[in-house]
Amino acid sequence: MNGARVEFRGLRRTFGATVALDGLDLTVEPGTLIALLGPSGCGKTTALRCVAGFEHPDAGAVLLDGKDITRVPANRRDAGMVFQSYSLFPNLNVYDNVAFGLRVRKVPAAKRRARAAELLELVGLPAHGERYPHQLSGGQQQRVALARALALEPRVLLLDEPLSALDAKVRVALREEIRRLQLSLGITTIFVTHDQEEALSVADQVAVLRSGRLEQVGAPAEVYDRPATPFVAEFVGTMNRLPGRLDGQEVEVAGQRLPVHGETPGTPEVDVLVRPETVLVTAAYDGEAVVLTSSFRGASVRLLLRTDDGTELLADLPAHDAARLAPGQRAGFRLVQRPVLVGPRTTVSPPATATAAAD
Repeated sequence: MNGARVEFRGLRRTFGATVALDGLDLTVEPGTLIALLGPSGCGKTTALRCVAGFEHPDAGAVLLDGKDITRVPANRRDAGMVFQSYSLFPNLNVYDNVAFGLRVRKVPAAKRRARAAELLELVGLPAHGERYPHQLSGGQQQRVALARALALEPRVLLLDEPLSALDAKVRVALREEIRRLQLSLGITTIFVTHDQEEALSVADQVAVLRSGRLEQVGAPAEVYDRPATPFVAEFVGTMNRLPGRLDGQEVEVAGQRLPVHGETPGTPEVDVLVRPETVLVTAAYDGEAVVLTSSFRGASVRLLLRTDDGTELLADLPAHDAARLAPGQRAGFRLVQRPVLVGPRTTVSPPATATAAAD
């Protein structure tokens, strides 16, 4: 399969007074897996449905390899879609579910069955062709739905939160399988999810949406390490908010001066956004904080600290470094010297756990 280039140009879609997409501009390069990431109601599924042809924008255009397909019927678009709910036909066996689109296109029966068998081999279900959907697990049903979407050899694969109904272990295994298939087939894939870990682990590019607008698009490491806005910083990963004071292009926070990245508010009193892995903690009887909780995570430990001024923050440490930091102990901390984002000072700084998105 050869992946297609997909472009969203000034896409706008409203539902009554609700604005689902507000001038979305985004390009997906051929053969790329891009994750549309954002909170519920941000417009990511609406954008996907506009590519599929199930929604028609009020303004703007969807282009496939430079061709405007905005008003092309869904059945004439070169796209396959996998839904969150699988949407398998309960009265058809697995072979017939996979080959359904081929039957609609009047492909001869022998070719349909051969193609279905090929795809079931591809998704790891070669012996399940005669079974019916109710005889399959959730993960197996989703594999069948994926095979059905690939049967017509689409140039764009659309995945609408396809793993959200699965348990954690199956979800991780299947997302890795989807990534393997996408790389081997070279198919352009748009993956909608609200799970930041899922987006970061499988995508070439992550596009973060908020209220129908694109906040940032970039490689997973770029979006995580260099978020463009405070919203992206807090939605993608876990983030602490610490009180600070601006001084030119630096901010004073926790007894340190750190360079500021990005825009700054008009007031000197700000909140400084700091990731837990950039908080370095040591046991100290005269330290400025106390350990409230310690959560073992295998190779790492997450500590919740409270400073003497009442600010709470999270810190992620290697497990061997956290051995002496039990709840109730005093500790000192400092921040890694790196550029930080700042935002307007909140009335009351929330506990660090309150700003963790899908953590």
